[in-house]
Amino acid sequence: MSDSLVIIPTYNEKENIAKIIAAVYALEKSFHILIVDDGSPDGTGQIVKDLQKVHTDSLFLLERAGKLGLGTAYINGFEWGLGRSYQYFFEMDADFSHSPKDLLRLYEACVGGADLAVGSRYVKGGKLENWPIDRILLSYGASWYVRLITQMPVKDPTAGFVCYRREVLEALDLSKISFIGYAFQIEMKFATRSLGFRIEEVPITFVDRVEGTSKMNSSIISEAMKGVIQMRWNSFFNAYKKEAPSSLENKTDIS
Repeated sequence: MSDSLVIIPTYNEKENIAKIIAAVYALEKSFHILIVDDGSPDGTGQIVKDLQKVHTDSLFLLERAGKLGLGTAYINGFEWGLGRSYQYFFEMDADFSHSPKDLLRLYEACVGGADLAVGSRYVKGGKLENWPIDRILLSYGASWYVRLITQMPVKDPTAGFVCYRREVLEALDLSKISFIGYAFQIEMKFATRSLGFRIEEVPITFVDRVEGTSKMNSSIISEAMKGVIQMRWNSFFNAYKKEAPSSLENKTDIS
């Protein structure tokens, strides 16, 4: 039994899914993998099912009916993992923009004291590869804007390659995470920091996908940037911490 669960949302990733699974299993540490597939019409889910015949105890699949959003995919994955004994929860893309080898470094950061380890493009040692200049400028600008609005000391707040300790996800009221798209990554870091957990950035090299089609575009980022203002405003009224059951809920009727 592994203490670590790698959650990989998919939609039309038939070119990458078998390769990314094999790359995770090739690491020196044991990881379990949960694929959350949003009804990929290209057969991604079936490829995973075929691989489950080989990896019977470490590869899992959640199939959802259609595209329901990145955020809900991860939340469904968190809830699935919290129902089991995993201690470390990873978010990772299927397209090799995140190097599976860096899972080990994120894991080491959390074992070493971080509550949330972020694979960061923008700390010293972090890099971007194969990105066009307009996308680089857009990403840098988005990160600067998020830090300005949220006042989070995280240089790559939009990063989607992360590791959470179990304690973070147990403390967060995931039902209060309001964004399901690109802004989900921002809100999760914001919520984690708001509860006093320690965030550590780990430098990574982010490589643009080689196979498959990117889901990222300027309209998605624009939507997220508008959402950041809403998130900051809502934070004054909407605490992310789970509320303890009231005393009335705990009473037993003995009459």
